Amino acid sequence: MPQDSMTRSDLVEELAARLTHLTRHDAESAVKAILDAVGQALVRGHRIEIRGFGSFSVSHHPPRMGRNPRSGEAVAIPQKRVPHFKPGKALREAVDKRTSEMQAEARGETEA
Repeated sequence: MPQDSMTRSDLVEELAARLTHLTRHDAESAVKAILDAVGQALVRGHRIEIRGFGSFSVSHHPPRMGRNPRSGEAVAIPQKRVPHFKPGKALREAVDKRTSEMQAEARGETEA
């Protein structure tokens, strides 16, 4: 049965399995370095573009007025910056194709 999510440890294991010359420790260091670099670039407000995969950027949410659902009282919500990921065309198409295949399998259909 397929997993619902892939953790950092799963990513390290996958990298170590694909690149057999890397030890698990080396793969773990590589994953940590990549994630740290992406995180630090986003903190500085930079955009990260990985061709064929997607791009990471920072979205700005302006301040607004909200409402406390329990009391109904108006509450000022401050502005904030949040990370955003936009998948690239190749990734979107691969996910869509796999989703279609899984739906066909669930219906008992097979594609030629």
